[in-house]
Amino acid sequence: MKKIQAVAALVLVVGGMSAAWAQMTPVGVWRSIDEKEGTPKAEVNITETGGVVTGKVQALLRKGADPNQLCVECKDELKDKPMVGMTLISGVKKVEGKDVWEGGKILDPENGKTYTVRLTPVDDGKKLEVRGSIGPFWRTQTWIRVN
Repeated sequence: MKKIQAVAALVLVVGGMSAAWAQMTPVGVWRSIDEKEGTPKAEVNITETGGVVTGKVQALLRKGADPNQLCVECKDELKDKPMVGMTLISGVKKVEGKDVWEGGKILDPENGKTYTVRLTPVDDGKKLEVRGSIGPFWRTQTWIRVN
């Protein structure tokens, strides 16, 4: 009987550890927060295919946001396209041996600019530090995991 209890306890511990490890990834649905107001801006669904991470706007959350809002500040083929469904993050890959994903781009649809991006899960994967940079200038936002 004690052997069964020990095996059951081990399974629970290993299962709990693997759940924690699984969260140390940018893959999932994230809520971006307005830095000035502290209110939710959007939900972004980040997926991984073939080792490449992509993030798309799933919903606009600002108070009074139009779900059909177009990206008027965007350039090229994204100009005047719907923000919901738009790819914000592209070409990001995991850095070997680290819980960091980088090497891709992130679009800020509010100003139409594209930045180099680094994604770092923190707080046991409950939060995601999203750092956009151009040259020596950078800004980091903290997004909250929805699921």
